[in-house]
Amino acid sequence: MKDFWDHRYQQEEYAYGTQPNEYLKQVLPKYSPGTILFPADGEGRNSVYAATLGWEAYAFDISIEGQRKAQKLASDKHTTIHYQLSESNQSQFPENYYNAIALIYSHFPFSVRQEMYQWIHSSLCSKGVLIIEAFSVRNLEYQTINPYIGGPSDPDMLYTVDELIIAFSAFDIIHAEECEVELHEGKYHNGFGSVIRFEATKP
Repeated sequence: MKDFWDHRYQQEEYAYGTQPNEYLKQVLPKYSPGTILFPADGEGRNSVYAATLGWEAYAFDISIEGQRKAQKLASDKHTTIHYQLSESNQSQFPENYYNAIALIYSHFPFSVRQEMYQWIHSSLCSKGVLIIEAFSVRNLEYQTINPYIGGPSDPDMLYTVDELIIAFSAFDIIHAEECEVELHEGKYHNGFGSVIRFEATKP
């Protein structure tokens, strides 16, 4: 997978654009800036956006090309981010540290997501917010009509609302829905697709 993402990100053009995810733009400004983590942040469009709002933004990904592009974008926006090269199950996450964690199209196999949910529970501060937008299982139907929407073709890599409600049942869930959206995110997220949107805070 590392080679796949390095190849995608080594192009001069930003694969998913330089603008932040729209759902992140809706949710994040509601909260006072603090520390925020972006797993699988790719070329950095979302962590850089958070940094421009005054957040201390942390990110990780497996792609060195993604890291390079993210750091360039941060420089272009006159801000800084902390970007680590790592896989989610290899990183060490401090307990009760992050005021927010944002999973924006952070697609991992189901077993890896279960591990990820565990460290999210421990790494978020009390009253910390969890923000998720990711493709749902139903997006497979959209891919047959519109291959430009992107997203994994393996159902094991896709999300359901029930999965998140169960995983974060101890949280105060603010928003949890599966919905149709029209994406315009660079070259690889375009057109109508099915996504999960989730916002919750840790008690």
